[in-house]
Amino acid sequence: MKVFHGTNVIIEQPKIMNRFKTLDFGEGFYTTENEEQARDFAVKICGRRSPSLYPIVNCYEFIADLNNFSILKFEAPDEKWLDFVVKCRKGITLNDKYDLIIGPVANDDVFGTIILYESGELDKESTIKKLNIKKLYDQVVFCNEAVLKYLSFIKSYIVEPGSER
Repeated sequence: MKVFHGTNVIIEQPKIMNRFKTLDFGEGFYTTENEEQARDFAVKICGRRSPSLYPIVNCYEFIADLNNFSILKFEAPDEKWLDFVVKCRKGITLNDKYDLIIGPVANDDVFGTIILYESGELDKESTIKKLNIKKLYDQVVFCNEAVLKYLSFIKSYIVEPGSER
């Protein structure tokens, strides 16, 4: 499986670095199988941090039998996914039983819907309906250092201005 990580640095040796951030699937090394998504994210990261940074996409290959790992896979933004993401975004650790978590990204637009759900303005059914009409990208999260050993760095490249979506 080829995966991509968009950021502003070259990462040849991935590590679990986001221990204090409340992300979709908790702490882990976040990647995607969609290279365009990684490019867009790299540009977004640099825009938020500093316009002097260069957006970089790191490319990896995961070389291992998936059957050897504990994997949680969400096929769609359903009730189970919503509950999991909301809890992780609140800082509740749920991914310590898994090596990999795969599923839709709760991007900024999606997160707004989740905030409406958490505040009680949307019920669970309405939230799921709203999420299912949005274009959701995938994420593949490596949850521990042991599984990262099977992630091989291929290359990295700078995203040229205007080449992102």
